[in-house]
Amino acid sequence: MKLGIIREGKNPPDKRVPFTPKQAEEIGDLFPTVKVICERSPIRCYQDEEYANLGIEVADDMSSCDVLMGIKEVPIDKLISNKTYLFFSHTIKKQPYNKNLLQAVLQKKIRLIDYEVLRDRLGNRLVAFGRFAGIVGAYNGLWTYGKRTNLFTMRRAHECFDLNDLKLELRKIKLPPIKIILTGGGRVGKGSMETLDTAGIRKVNPHDFLTKQFDEPVYVQLGSGDYHTRKEGGHFIRDEFHKNPERYESHFLLYTKVADILMAGAYWNPKAPVLFTKEDMQATAFKIQVIADITCDINGSVPSTLRATSIDEPLYDYDPFTALEKPALSSNKHITVMAIDNLPCELPRSASEEFGRDLIDRILKPLFGDDTEGVIERATITQNGALSPHFDYLKDYVEG
Repeated sequence: MKLGIIREGKNPPDKRVPFTPKQAEEIGDLFPTVKVICERSPIRCYQDEEYANLGIEVADDMSSCDVLMGIKEVPIDKLISNKTYLFFSHTIKKQPYNKNLLQAVLQKKIRLIDYEVLRDRLGNRLVAFGRFAGIVGAYNGLWTYGKRTNLFTMRRAHECFDLNDLKLELRKIKLPPIKIILTGGGRVGKGSMETLDTAGIRKVNPHDFLTKQFDEPVYVQLGSGDYHTRKEGGHFIRDEFHKNPERYESHFLLYTKVADILMAGAYWNPKAPVLFTKEDMQATAFKIQVIADITCDINGSVPSTLRATSIDEPLYDYDPFTALEKPALSSNKHITVMAIDNLPCELPRSASEEFGRDLIDRILKPLFGDDTEGVIERATITQNGALSPHFDYLKDYVEG
């Protein structure tokens, strides 16, 4: 079997790879019947020579490969018929901008396996970039605060060589005794904590965060139960909140009265209360100056997230009194927003290394035939020109 690492073709360019050169070499050792071929690319974070130096074939023509693996959506004109592809297709939620891609995949009789739905039997994701979204998102939140206050300077995350380089940069900053809110406890939340801890910012509990003054910077990590109460009274019930969030109301405003920075890393259900409203942001008591919306839910739980920002232009200001976007860092009366929607791309080498490790440890064995747990079967969107039974709900999306 030939496994191809394909060149990323989507704009803006993505420098990440499914496997690093050393991992590509490791695959050959672990699976002697598999040969890895790397398509030439001028943009990826690992150079062609780094693969070639480890004995990995570098080629322009990938038509001999059986399995082709990338990161982002493959341009339609680059798809090769009758192959197995693995990438983030962004089709499972019926995203309008990728309907043509899924139509082409079906027409070309491609077996499409989507990373996003590679899960175990309990529904837990097996491969993801969430940790690095959190690491970079929190870093960018601190960087934004430095830019807004002129108290310190940091290199941009994408200017750091890898995660270790970024952590060295974090140790340089000196923050005043500010308070930071972090929402979420999943991969994104844990990655964000990693950044805040590396920066030497102390974690405190919600009660102390609300009631005490500190002579050092602190942060609080909030789960849903920390700022939601049942409308009918009684204790917060996690399962009920996940199934019926409309039964709860938010008291998140208590935290906005004392915090300087919000780092939003929690999944939000549209049926759940928002963290705060546009009107809430106009109040004198609303103290937050910087919002790093790591989840980047446009028109979601954070009303100032009007659009996604980019690595090249990471910030804009939000004027709470007009609810309009303003130029970044243009007034202290504004709230500065960071809402980059492809945060792991800022640390492509380290993010790729962790992603490839998970692919090798959790996915390649079932992919190459030993799928006793049904991992690959459940993540297969299309095969032989048809939608698989798990994704039959996409039929109207494809035909519409």
